[in-house]
Formats: sequence, C-alpha cells, structure tokens
Amino acid sequence: MVEIIAGGRGKGKTRQLLDRIHEDIKKADGDIVYIDKSQKHMYELTSKVRLINMADYTVASTDEFLGFLSGAISQNSDIEEIALDSFLTIAYINSTEELSRAIEKLDVISEKFNVRFILCVSNDEFEFSESVKAKIIVNL
Repeated sequence: MVEIIAGGRGKGKTRQLLDRIHEDIKKADGDIVYIDKSQKHMYELTSKVRLINMADYTVASTDEFLGFLSGAISQNSDIEEIALDSFLTIAYINSTEELSRAIEKLDVISEKFNVRFILCVSNDEFEFSESVKAKIIVNL
C-alpha cells in the first residue's frame, strides 16, 4: 500500500508523517524505516525507527532510488513500513509522469514484499494524476 501526505512547502507534512510513525510504532510487529534527505529529524524519532539519510548514499536517479529501496527491503524482511519524507527530492522526481511511474513501482514492491510506504509529497492535490490522487490520505 502506498499512502501520500500532500501539500505545499511548509504546510506541516513532516509533522503529520512523524505523528503517524509514532502511532504506527506502538502497534508494529515489524520494523519501521524513515528515509529523508538529512538527519534533521533524528532526535524526533524513537530509537525503534531506523533513520536513513539519503545524503550518505550515491543515488542519483529515480530508478537508482527504487533499487536502493528494494535493496533495503531485501536485507531486512522484517520491514513493515517505510516513511519517505521529501519524496520528490530523495527520489529525483521532476514531473507528474515520473511521480506516477514511481508510485506504480512502489505499489508493485509493496504488494510483493508486504511493505507499506508513506510519502510526503510537496505538491498540491490538483498537480497529481487521478491514480495518484486516490492514494492521498492527508492533503494540507
């Protein structure tokens, strides 16, 4: 399952994501991973959540990013949820077509490995394709 927290910059998407993680960790049987473009929110996460700072890795395209996610999942079959903050930035997405394509691939990964993805996307709802709009759980 892919879920999206959408809204313009500075609308509070990250706070929504962090609140969701704190709720999910209470009932999680597996591991939760938080991926961001920096370590800025490291101290806001419980030690039960694995933080991955994408700046530490040499990923330079959407396909490389999706491969990175697949590799992380392959190394830990206990991952239940992956939260992706600043998704457009960390996944190198520059258009609505690239976003739709990436989400389609995340859907396949999610279904195959039973991992839930929660994305923070700095776009307003009108900027999404219809298939992507259906995945919005919070629109700020």
